[in-house]
Amino acid sequence: MGKVEIINGVETINGEGFQLTLLDKVIGAARANSVWPLPFATSCCGIEYMGTMGSNYDVARFGMERMSFSPRQADLLIVAGTISKKLAPILKQVYEQMAEPKWVLSVGACACSGGIFDTYSVLQGIDRVIPVDVYVPGCPPRPEQIIEGCMNIHRLVKSESLRRRYSDEYKHLLKKYDLNDE
Repeated sequence: MGKVEIINGVETINGEGFQLTLLDKVIGAARANSVWPLPFATSCCGIEYMGTMGSNYDVARFGMERMSFSPRQADLLIVAGTISKKLAPILKQVYEQMAEPKWVLSVGACACSGGIFDTYSVLQGIDRVIPVDVYVPGCPPRPEQIIEGCMNIHRLVKSESLRRRYSDEYKHLLKKYDLNDE
């Protein structure tokens, strides 16, 4: 037959004139290496995220150099900073405008849990309005932590089944957040 190799985390069988692998693995690798993030930065965590974009840390190494400021063209929503309760419906609307498949990275203590602002006006974690895939704690988190969060998103994207978004469990999750499941 052919020689079994692992190329970019995808197990393939290479032979003379042919190459075999699983379609799920190829699509997962392609998605993971071309994530288009939408930064939703509101405070000091946003500044740290901007530092992550700079030449010292360079998220372009991970296929994330194209920032998408349109939700319809993004597949990763990076929420960095304090989200007030007045801003929560806008965040939810941005999430709903994103096309499937989509992922959410919550950056900083304020986005994860409200941080030090335990007040009437601050949302105590964005997971109260949208589902979150990866949390990056810290006040503010270092760029290395944000990159680690992005790498966790990449691992999730690579291993996610193409059919997971159509499962009953996922549809139940969307109903829990009162989101459209279309």
